[in-house]
Amino acid sequence: MERDAGMEEGLESAASPLLLAETSSSDSFKPASDPSLTPLLVFSSFVALWGSFSYGCAVGYSSPAESGIMEDLGLSVAAYSVFGSILTIGGMVGAILSGKMTDLIGRRGTMWICQVVCMAGWLAIAFAKNAWCVDIGRFVVGVAVGILTYVVPVYISEITPKNLRGRFTSASQLLVCCGSAVAFLAGSVVSWRALSLIATIPNLVQFVGLFFVPESPRWLVSPIYDDIVAIVVVLGDAKRGREKEFEATLQRLRGAKSDISEEADDIRDAVETSKHTSDEAGILELFQKRYAYAITVGVGLVLLQALGGNSAVAYYLGTIFAKVNFSTSIGPVVFSLLQIPVSIVTILLMDFFGRRTLLMVSATTSCLSLLLVGLSFCLQEIQYLKELSTILAVVGLMGYGCGFALGMSGIPWVIMAEIFPVNIKASAGSLVVLNSWASAWVMTYAFNFMLEWSPAGTFFIFCGMCAFTIFFIWKLVPETKGRALEEIQSTMTTS
Repeated sequence: MERDAGMEEGLESAASPLLLAETSSSDSFKPASDPSLTPLLVFSSFVALWGSFSYGCAVGYSSPAESGIMEDLGLSVAAYSVFGSILTIGGMVGAILSGKMTDLIGRRGTMWICQVVCMAGWLAIAFAKNAWCVDIGRFVVGVAVGILTYVVPVYISEITPKNLRGRFTSASQLLVCCGSAVAFLAGSVVSWRALSLIATIPNLVQFVGLFFVPESPRWLVSPIYDDIVAIVVVLGDAKRGREKEFEATLQRLRGAKSDISEEADDIRDAVETSKHTSDEAGILELFQKRYAYAITVGVGLVLLQALGGNSAVAYYLGTIFAKVNFSTSIGPVVFSLLQIPVSIVTILLMDFFGRRTLLMVSATTSCLSLLLVGLSFCLQEIQYLKELSTILAVVGLMGYGCGFALGMSGIPWVIMAEIFPVNIKASAGSLVVLNSWASAWVMTYAFNFMLEWSPAGTFFIFCGMCAFTIFFIWKLVPETKGRALEEIQSTMTTS
């Protein structure tokens, strides 16, 4: 009965987002004055976002490089399918490593290592002489971007104040779209080997930029940082030193004239609470009643993100446009470019309308757009109104790309970075990212078989999953706009 009651409380709080917003000013978490936007905050977020740009380049690479790689290395369609999908397998490995690695060596150190690994992968592809080399390179890139999909939103959410957190974190999706668009555009004019070398540029930019940005203040005050510093210095001095570093970093991010005392106290209180609640949780410990609500929301959103067709459509855009008798060079480029202004709109609206509203609009738009694509394939199958079927399909695909970019593509990662308490953030984050990459692998592997079975049926299934996503968001996903991370995390767990 106690287990059911705890879950019911979580469900009720999710179903009443306005109530959540109203109760956000509890005694435990009194809102501080909104800090100003500082140059260091903007620059630090900008540097971190190059990790998302790297991810976009990796996703957008396979489509324009397909014909060149198959011709130069003599790959069959099946062999190239392995090359395309092995990125997601690398992503799963990266997901397993992401949480612990980010906690152990810090957010900044993790991004550094990821960019070195990513560059090595791209160079392996650029100078490959056979299928094994390109597959290994693609796998290595997958490992790196698998970690980056976790650490980038976590770092940005931890350094930004609550009134700006949604906009800054959602900018990750904008950079993914930009990276994908650059890959499509560059791939249409340069060889696949040159495109691999171009893909190392964002790696170099972030690697150099990380020398000039601070570590996350929340990591500096975390228990694991105590343990790391205590290895080389006396514990008392370590504690005093990291306290000074924590306060100095937070002050630099908020500006010299900002009062950080209340925010700093909230962060310390949350860390102390997590220490007394339990030690750092492992994967199996996540499946306790008190974490059920947060895990359900985090994992559910990324699963529905993939099952709604996002990965399949992104990886096989050229194939889909060919099936609807539209240009395979123009279609993918326009698809990617349209997502850029939509992602900008998302950033501007994130902290105005909130996460839930944008997610609902996004899922609804995606559902209706996929319905159009499914109907177009139905018309194509019965050989009726062929010209109209092409128009319906193109409009539907473009609408789906824009609709997904409006919320479902990026906001689940914003919420993932917000809802997990410090003591389970590493394990829970790894679980979410692993589920994201695993479901992406399933969809990218199965998509061609689904298209052979029934193109119309495939998109109607995606449409149905988007319809279920609307229900899931309405019933379970809480509104986190304008609330401190520590406050969100306290309401997402049940005692």
